[in-house]
Amino acid sequence: MADIERLIPLERAAETERAKLAGLIGDEYEAQWQAWRTASETVQAAITEHAAESGENRYEVEKAVKTAARHSEEDPAG
Repeated sequence: MADIERLIPLERAAETERAKLAGLIGDEYEAQWQAWRTASETVQAAITEHAAESGENRYEVEKAVKTAARHSEEDPAG
């Protein structure tokens, strides 16, 4: 698997935004959901680009990024 190190901080940022949804309701929830969606779209686009450039399977790249992000730092949701 080609170097995915640059993708890990993006995945962590998306997971951090997702974790912030806990306990929110109404407008606060909607605003945070949008922040999570934006961060998630950013990491997904970067994964897709990386896979296309490296010729790797996109699913395998995403799996490796998620695994590395979760195992190299404590899960922000948890």
